[in-house]
Amino acid sequence: MTWLYVVIAVVAVLVLIGIPVVRALRFRPKKEKTYSDFPVQCDEQKAISDLAEMIRCKTVSDTDESKEDDAEFEKFEQLLPRHFPNVHRVCEFMKLGKRSLLFRWKGKDSSVCRVLMAHYDVVSVEQSLWQKPAFAGLVEDGVLWGRGTLDTKGTLNGVMQAAETLIGQGFVPQNDIYLAFSGNEETNGTGAPTIVKYFQEKGIRPALVCDEGGAVVDKVFPGVSAPCALIGIAEKGLCNVRFSVEGKGGHASAPPPHTAVGKLSKACSAVEDHPFPARLSKPAKELFDTLGRHSSFVYRLIFANLGLFRGALDGLCKKSGGELNALMRTTVAFTQMSGSKGMNVLPPYAEMVANLRIMCGESVQSCVDYLKKRVGDGIKVEVVYGMDPSNVSETQGEAWEMMKKAVSQTWKEAIVAPYLMLACSDSRHYGEISDHVYRFSAMALSKEERASIHGNDEKIPLEKIVRTVHFYLRLISQF
Repeated sequence: MTWLYVVIAVVAVLVLIGIPVVRALRFRPKKEKTYSDFPVQCDEQKAISDLAEMIRCKTVSDTDESKEDDAEFEKFEQLLPRHFPNVHRVCEFMKLGKRSLLFRWKGKDSSVCRVLMAHYDVVSVEQSLWQKPAFAGLVEDGVLWGRGTLDTKGTLNGVMQAAETLIGQGFVPQNDIYLAFSGNEETNGTGAPTIVKYFQEKGIRPALVCDEGGAVVDKVFPGVSAPCALIGIAEKGLCNVRFSVEGKGGHASAPPPHTAVGKLSKACSAVEDHPFPARLSKPAKELFDTLGRHSSFVYRLIFANLGLFRGALDGLCKKSGGELNALMRTTVAFTQMSGSKGMNVLPPYAEMVANLRIMCGESVQSCVDYLKKRVGDGIKVEVVYGMDPSNVSETQGEAWEMMKKAVSQTWKEAIVAPYLMLACSDSRHYGEISDHVYRFSAMALSKEERASIHGNDEKIPLEKIVRTVHFYLRLISQF
């Protein structure tokens, strides 16, 4: 009977191997809806020159508003009616707060509305690290240089150019369109919340909201060679946590076994050595299911059998860190530490700060509870600032199809997929009033261009300025 047991064992092994392989072979791209061409045109030179003018407005926001230059913000606001007279002639304009600009483009039926968002404030620059002036709006060798070209005056310009063009052509939308712009997104300011509050007071629930977020990118998913158009359907939460220890101070010549800094260092290692548990959120599942089908066989084997290979994937994420790891769990980045002011003085007090990006399904409170367990007694843990993850938007129905159609018509070669946005944006506030909030920065961005956002030498090729306008022309034409 020994031979029978051997046969059974061999068959069992073959079955165990065969099932994942069969799943991988069947894990192929789903049949996608095809979209007919939708040719569009705009005044390309106007789109470029108008964005250059916007860049010349030094709208740098700061958590300390006294450091902001109000004249530069006013300069930007006054630019809009001059460059977009059709929009100001047809749309109702409301300035709801110091940094809240809202245009209502009335449609044939006001029972439904859609919102196109952007922000016009920018982060500061260290000019000595730039090759070109950051606020000169310089066009050179087919590229427009400047802070805000990508984040997100380029988007705002695309929205306004499309609206100006369509109004000039006599287009009247079927439903109301709101153009909503905030001037303090970079400081988590009140610009967007003020506009959302207005919508709430009016009982307005947008059928679609489009803000900055994903982009058309290359080589971001293992085994996929085609460009991917990533549309954020949710974003992670954010929390800054302070860890502190009281010490006795004194001279460093006779230290205790563990100083305040030493205790904090041990706490830091305890957290880094025990990452938050992996959590496969709805955005990540849909991303893996969409792009995984376009991947090479080895990766299809993994993504078609996540139940079997989830542990291996988790281990890889923990080891490598980076974006794939951030898609799978709440991340903790220790960013600051301080102790004694003297090199030979024991610190009477020491602290460190960590920046958390919170995974869907978790909260600020649950994360703080986890950290307290890891660092143990003697370490004070307190929230400096925190906000929970956003709601997750739907990837079925009219709103999603409108986004997908406009993206596919503009970047025909791209695979459209939902994803989880790792950073934060103003769009999170709209989750209170809409289940269809999408984050897509209508541009194809290289790795270098993505790195320049909040970095040095931010710039945009002129062709991409025009294509952003084309995207919004196609999106608005569906409204």
